[in-house]
Amino acid sequence: MSLSMIKQTLIGIAAVANAVSGFAADAPQPTKTTRPNILFLLADDQRYDALGCAGHPIIKTPVIDRLAAEGVRFRNAFVTTAICAASRASILTGLHERRHGYTFGKPPVSAEHMEASYPMLMRQAGYRTGFIGKYDVKSVVDQKAVFDVVHNIGRSPYFKKQPDGSLRHETELCADRAIDFINQNPEGEPFCLSVSFNASHAEDEDKRPGIGHYPWPKTVDGMYEDVLIPPPRLNDPAIFENLPEFLRNPRTSMNRERYFWGLDTPEKYQANMRGYFRMISGIDHAIGRIRQALDARGLADNTVIIYMADNGYYMGDRGFAGKWTHYEQSLRVPLIVYDPRLPDAKRGRTPGQMALNIDIPSTLLDLAGVPAPEQYQGRSLLPIIDANDDNVPGWRQDFFCEHLMNHKQLPKWEGVRGERYVYARYFEQKPVYEFLHDLKEDPDQLNNLAASAPHAAILETMRARCDALCEQYKRTPGK
Repeated sequence: MSLSMIKQTLIGIAAVANAVSGFAADAPQPTKTTRPNILFLLADDQRYDALGCAGHPIIKTPVIDRLAAEGVRFRNAFVTTAICAASRASILTGLHERRHGYTFGKPPVSAEHMEASYPMLMRQAGYRTGFIGKYDVKSVVDQKAVFDVVHNIGRSPYFKKQPDGSLRHETELCADRAIDFINQNPEGEPFCLSVSFNASHAEDEDKRPGIGHYPWPKTVDGMYEDVLIPPPRLNDPAIFENLPEFLRNPRTSMNRERYFWGLDTPEKYQANMRGYFRMISGIDHAIGRIRQALDARGLADNTVIIYMADNGYYMGDRGFAGKWTHYEQSLRVPLIVYDPRLPDAKRGRTPGQMALNIDIPSTLLDLAGVPAPEQYQGRSLLPIIDANDDNVPGWRQDFFCEHLMNHKQLPKWEGVRGERYVYARYFEQKPVYEFLHDLKEDPDQLNNLAASAPHAAILETMRARCDALCEQYKRTPGK
């Protein structure tokens, strides 16, 4: 594709952004007593800085950037488990992995937890609920008992053959079905629609660089073609060599194995990173289409939009491709809450409080005026969104995180991510392997202080905190 054609593609995406830019600006704003519609958008494998509004120098996301400019972008948002299955179960149930017990290869989510899931409670409260895209959660409760409308759209392959013989990308189909849901919504009935994209997850079964491994929608074909993608910032071989052997060995580290799938040569890296960026821009374009549908139905000024990812992504940093571990690139994700009813003074904020994936169900229910179940382990983000400044008394100062899937290439671990210190222990290693990082002095987590004598007291404090949270989160409060 020529440079002029690429420019036209970018202009087209910018036009979608401009078309949705004034949704809430001129329309009368409903009061907070009106039950809002809710659109929850979940991307796959997108880390916190892979958005234009988060400062990425290459990725073009004008529609999402507009949501951030007119909403609230949490600059310290995290998942409690960095894998899609467990993270998505946590988003449904408001529980840590060790409490809901679900990840790949584990028993399905219990009826008890699904009865308390946000879509079930929203449905019982009179909301029309919908799910579109990648579900990735097994449950003893049928999905159609939770959602009024279900369209499961998976990858493998990303391009789906249509009745006319043409091929359409999963991201485009998610937007198509979301627009159908919006257009078919009964007049005056509030809805809660969850759209979970498979993008920007790699196509694991196809390791051909570019369109094979990271298949992008046709709407963004040619983007970034003339851009030279810089190498990963944490690309120094010494960073990789400083890791313990169980994280460096491809036989015991899926992050390292997948690095050789697509990032270990300059040619693979350029082709796959362009594809990955296109997939994110494809999501952005799809969201623009959905917002246009909301506007056309007259629903834009009373629809809260939340955008998040189910886990982060290394993109070659530390010599890794994937997620699954305790580092920031794995746990930290984008999170934007756009509420058209917010006054201008509260728009465009980037609060620094820690927000978690397990906070999403409490937040959705709070928006709808539905009490959150006592068993939830997250909390509503509305106090931060509604705050006049970044001072929200009593907010969390750390959070518990873990990865418990049974897999020889995914070492199990549990830990605590605090405002300054990060502690993680890979408890199946012999002996147990501990990490301690000082985010103030070492924000890139390059130095492991677990064996540092001057930090022995801090290590013991973080270790005890981890013990306490392990005990706290394994059970439901009051039971």
